[in-house]
Amino acid sequence: MKEFKNEEYLQFSDKDIAKKQRTALDEVRTCFGREYPNYIGGKEVFSIGKTTSLNPANIDETIGIFQKSGKDQAEQAMQAALVAFETWKNVPVKKRAEYLFKAAKVIRKRRLEINAWMISEVGKNYLEADADTCEAIDFLEFYGREALRYGGKQPITKLKGERNRLTYIPLGVGVVIPPWNFPFAILVGMSSAAIAAGNTVVLKPSSDSPMMGWIFADIMRSVGLPDGVLNFLVASGAEAGDYLTQHPKTRFISFTGSMEVGLRINELAAKKSEGQIWIKRVVAEMGGKDSIIVDKVKDIDEAVKGVAAAAFGFQGQKCSACSRAIVDESIYDEFTAKLQAEVAGLKIGDPADNYSVGPVVSAKAEKTILEYIEIGKKEGQLLNGGGKVSGKNGYFIQPTVIADVSPTARIAQEEIFGPVLAVIKSSSFEESLAIANNTIYGLTGAVYSDNQDALFRAENEFHVGNLYLNRKCTGAFVGCHPFGGFNMSGTDSKAGGRDYLLLFLQAKTVSEKVRGK
Repeated sequence: MKEFKNEEYLQFSDKDIAKKQRTALDEVRTCFGREYPNYIGGKEVFSIGKTTSLNPANIDETIGIFQKSGKDQAEQAMQAALVAFETWKNVPVKKRAEYLFKAAKVIRKRRLEINAWMISEVGKNYLEADADTCEAIDFLEFYGREALRYGGKQPITKLKGERNRLTYIPLGVGVVIPPWNFPFAILVGMSSAAIAAGNTVVLKPSSDSPMMGWIFADIMRSVGLPDGVLNFLVASGAEAGDYLTQHPKTRFISFTGSMEVGLRINELAAKKSEGQIWIKRVVAEMGGKDSIIVDKVKDIDEAVKGVAAAAFGFQGQKCSACSRAIVDESIYDEFTAKLQAEVAGLKIGDPADNYSVGPVVSAKAEKTILEYIEIGKKEGQLLNGGGKVSGKNGYFIQPTVIADVSPTARIAQEEIFGPVLAVIKSSSFEESLAIANNTIYGLTGAVYSDNQDALFRAENEFHVGNLYLNRKCTGAFVGCHPFGGFNMSGTDSKAGGRDYLLLFLQAKTVSEKVRGK
């Protein structure tokens, strides 16, 4: 088997490649408005309630109509997964991994189509969508190889007179609850890791991006994954989500999303249900309030570009996005002036036309972000943006920069998850570190500095799961940047790393006495 290598992004600056992506967008538009069933135990299942997925760039367009099921279908999915687990757990690891490798091949062939659905459903531009699809491929390739590694012979200390071995076995049925902001990559990664480890899955995608979950379920079906191993369930979070979390047969819950929902899942999972015989495992990747420290650098332009890219890429809708720039007072005025000009140059428009800034994902997100902007106007000086983009039939918000913000202000402490950046002045690098560490989160962070001692200090004192030096704080690559954070950012799951599959496995030791010795 070839050594793992990250999938390379398409270069959309090439007009021919951009044209092919546009053609793919036109093709998927002909499929808008169709209805898609849940997929449980190999059967298509419909519910009375429906979930409508809209194009956030044009809310008159319906991407697709999906189900909105409750406890009944949740129980049906659980039973299907339980039945499938009894055989799937005994499938040789090589065969399980092969399903992931086959799926990766299908995604490569359908890459532009998958990008097009993502651009349409959540408002990513061409590169952001392609990066998401590439990451999904990377997860499949990486986790397939990791499953083989964990399924192989494990090193163990020899003991005279005994034969000892350590093996990793699957946990059981897991509930996978992915987010909408990386609607294909994270969904694929969470599901495929659990499946490759020998578990079966009830996949409940976000109601803001069900199409991307359907595509993955359809791909796994096309490569012959046995019925019941992956069950696709678009359902009410309050009803079906809580039901599955509390179900006595649920062995683990893998969740990516907000701190509030993650904490609720953790609380519900911690309580023993009647008939439950294990402690449920919770894998949670939650929110962030991520900072970039800009020290006394000579190349201010580089830092400005890094901050702007990290703050406004995909409209700031990343848990890793820079939402706080902490800038040394000696360069503060120059930095803010250049940042203001950089952000003013960002082009806003329909992601189908590959604008750098598109819409936020939903009316709910738009309302929350605009409320935070109004709070921010009272907490600092508005440099850019400050409201909706007029004349558009979608959820477009201006990239917003608010300077002179206190480190303890609400917009400097609370996760906004949108195109809003707070700029904070610092008197020293020591103060910058203190500010960076003053939130309840600990996901990503970055430092721009010409001082190696400062970088070394940040490496030891900046308390985040993913720290980047002299580069932006977004853009983690599978295998290169195992991803997951501290504190209220989650359980430090380290997705895309060599520890990740352990979260879906349990170790079993077998010791045999050698007779006659």
